[in-house]
Amino acid sequence: MPVTPAAAKRIMDRIDELAKISESPDCLTRRVATREHRMANDLVASWMKDAGMQVREDAIGNVVGRYAAAERSTKTSSIMLGSHLDTVINAGRYDGMLGVLSALACVESLHEQNMRLPYAVEVVGFADEEGVRYQSTYLGSRAMAGRFNKLVLSREDEQGITLTDALTQFGTSADEIDSAAVNPDDLHAYLELHIEQGPVLENGNTPVGVVSSISGATRLMINLTGYAGHAGTVPMNLRRDALAAAAQCISIVERNCSTEAGLVGTVGRINAKPGAGNVIPGDVQFSIDIRAASDSLRVERVNTIVEEMSSVCASRNIEIDIENVHEAASVNCDALIVKHMQSAVASMNYDLITLPSGAGHDAAAMADIAPVGMLFVRCREGISHHPDESVTEDDAISGAQVLMQTVLNLCD
Repeated sequence: MPVTPAAAKRIMDRIDELAKISESPDCLTRRVATREHRMANDLVASWMKDAGMQVREDAIGNVVGRYAAAERSTKTSSIMLGSHLDTVINAGRYDGMLGVLSALACVESLHEQNMRLPYAVEVVGFADEEGVRYQSTYLGSRAMAGRFNKLVLSREDEQGITLTDALTQFGTSADEIDSAAVNPDDLHAYLELHIEQGPVLENGNTPVGVVSSISGATRLMINLTGYAGHAGTVPMNLRRDALAAAAQCISIVERNCSTEAGLVGTVGRINAKPGAGNVIPGDVQFSIDIRAASDSLRVERVNTIVEEMSSVCASRNIEIDIENVHEAASVNCDALIVKHMQSAVASMNYDLITLPSGAGHDAAAMADIAPVGMLFVRCREGISHHPDESVTEDDAISGAQVLMQTVLNLCD
């Protein structure tokens, strides 16, 4: 049973509609527990209800629609489909949203044809996968998996607003985070469709690929404390320049993450204070993101980087504080789901490409409580986390069709 033409067409229209909900009029930015997050959730919830789903929102801000199983079904678990509704700053419009709306199109197709499956089908729009506002990723899926780190609740964003206070303003309660956890017995499988964020499918001239594994990741926040001083009067050999120390630390990250295939390191955010051109920086904060398919390699390289940065700071009389804000092991997708996905791709007569994901996804967190599988959809030139992110309507429809067939395969 294919995704209906009407449901397929709505995928792209709705992506465009969601992309208008942004914190900035100049670019797409939508972070967790903001006014824009509330608007996106409410809009998606209305579409879920129109598709015959019962809708709930949990304490972290995940929005979930449930399409009930066939009346005489003996299955008590559900097949969950989804992705995230938050974005990076100055984002593209397909990352996350394509997965949510493709999943919704599958349910709409069932509803339009008055069909029920042996399993209930749930669609989730996760509240925070990117980790932009509080520098800790998978907040939505970790809460659902019962692995939420409550230390994040006291962390402040750039405006000094804690996650606890942000959730209160959003209309939920940090005190009820535990209630977001799903019983593993209630999940038959979790499936996620996502843009590839790389060039492999485009180079292979095929619209949909099957993900074999998801790389592990470590994210650190580094605080360096030196001493601010006059740029013209403090001799170079007497300075405690936190930014100069940070420059050396960043070079350490690049050098240590440039030696092995599949190992990457990124410093994506840096803030120097007091931030005046004629003042020696006394305080610097920056982020480090390290990823690898091999957990042992990633952990070894993180430890090496921490040791070398500490040595540099000691030699410069700079205090260093390191906070591990995100730790995720690599995840292998469920072998049976991978086979079902490969069969679904073959049924569409597409060339089969099975590939690992270097990016992190909510499926990595959901793997703690359910068998998981992922589909990638081709994106132009592999561009992602950028306004030039682009997916064709034909490829979006192809992805939804493969996702639908995978769901049906799981029901056999």
